[in-house]
Amino acid sequence: MMNISHLVINSLVFSAVGIVILFIAYFIIEKITPENTWKKITQENNVAVAIVFAALIIGISMIISAAIHG
Repeated sequence: MMNISHLVINSLVFSAVGIVILFIAYFIIEKITPENTWKKITQENNVAVAIVFAALIIGISMIISAAIHG
């Protein structure tokens, strides 16, 4: 039987791995797109780009979660 500390450590490690993969995916998509999307969202307040990237991040997060969870 697993003890609680082992479960907490596993949870923290998998969370960190998922966050790192999410950031890598974001930077890859940022490089693929022709415009600087972060600038569009933060400086130009482009809500449409923000919504598209929010959906993209949620979608990638769901894929990462399913891959980690099994």
